[in-house]
Parts: sequence; C-alpha cells; structure tokens
Amino acid sequence: QVQLVESGGGLVQAGGSLRLSCAASGRTFGNYDMGWFRQAPGKEREFVAAITWSGLNTRYADSVKDRFTISRDNAKNTGYLQMNSLKPEDTALYYCAVKQWGATSYDYWGQGTQVTVSS
Repeated sequence: QVQLVESGGGLVQAGGSLRLSCAASGRTFGNYDMGWFRQAPGKEREFVAAITWSGLNTRYADSVKDRFTISRDNAKNTGYLQMNSLKPEDTALYYCAVKQWGATSYDYWGQGTQVTVSS
C-alpha cells in the first residue's frame, strides 16, 4: 500500500503560480512512476503530467506544456507539480497517483487538493 497526500492548492489570480506537493508513505516511493491528474466540476478526470520512477522522463498534457513542471525527490518521498501562468481553465481538484514501473494503470491515489484560478 502507498498512501498519498496532496497539498499546496489554493486560490490564485490568473497568471499566478502554485506548487503542489504529493507526500507518499508506505512502500518505497522511488519504486513507482507518478502522475498528476485533475478533475473540474462536471468534467471527467484528465491527465496532467507524469514522471518515471527515476525522474529522468516526463510527459505533459498539451494544455499545460511549457507552463507546468513535474518533479520528484525520492529521498523525501515527495512529488511536485509547479504550475506557472495559471489560467481560469486550470481550476480543478488535482490528484497525484502512482503506479508500478511499466504498468498501464495507476494503483494508488490521493484525496486531491483544490486549485482555483480567478480571472
């Protein structure tokens, strides 16, 4: 089992920045790939960004590319999502999740942290 707790969400004006954190406990965080997802009211959950267990490879949704940066510190069992140039359409509940290396689906999810961007 891996427990994930997100933090760092809040209310920010358009153009502002936030950094989300995902603190992991339980099994070794460094053994898992990590992703960030978000869900806006009335919409389906969508992929935001992912990073491999080593931190060497990342990928992003087109909608956040060049604005968001995913990273991790395995020594601290923590992942991050730096969000810059925020837009009102980034408003959502943000979740982190982890999966075994090579797996196609995410095994463990956090409870989410709310991000609200005002115009």
